[in-house]
Amino acid sequence: MSSLTHGLLSLVGRAMISTIFLLSAVGNKIPNFNGVVEYMSAAGVPQPKLMLVGGIVFLLLGSLSVMAGFRTRIGAVLLAVFLVLATYYFHDFWNEEGRAAELQMIQFMKNLSMLGVMVFLFANGPGAFSLDGKLASTKTVD
Repeated sequence: MSSLTHGLLSLVGRAMISTIFLLSAVGNKIPNFNGVVEYMSAAGVPQPKLMLVGGIVFLLLGSLSVMAGFRTRIGAVLLAVFLVLATYYFHDFWNEEGRAAELQMIQFMKNLSMLGVMVFLFANGPGAFSLDGKLASTKTVD
């Protein structure tokens, strides 16, 4: 695969995975803040208002970081932390029965796969078409 193709695919992949996190923040959590706090409280999340503010910050910073390829590893960690907490509190299929358990297991596995992408980004970085890649290519060795 050419470096151009590899760079473009890395950019498209980062944009695709980031979109779900960005839209979660700006399309759901921010405009429905009070409702989300109530939902989180009912799910047993401690300090739901504080956790929601933190979640929104992690979603925004993490998604924009990964999308732009700027401090990508930090962005991937922010999104990974969000995923671990959200998955634990909201997709606890082990506490459900029947169809509800099935549906929560699907959501759990979806989040696990996205967590895998964050691990991959942390391990491999963003690729050439990124701000991290651009910054690395402009550094000189003394």
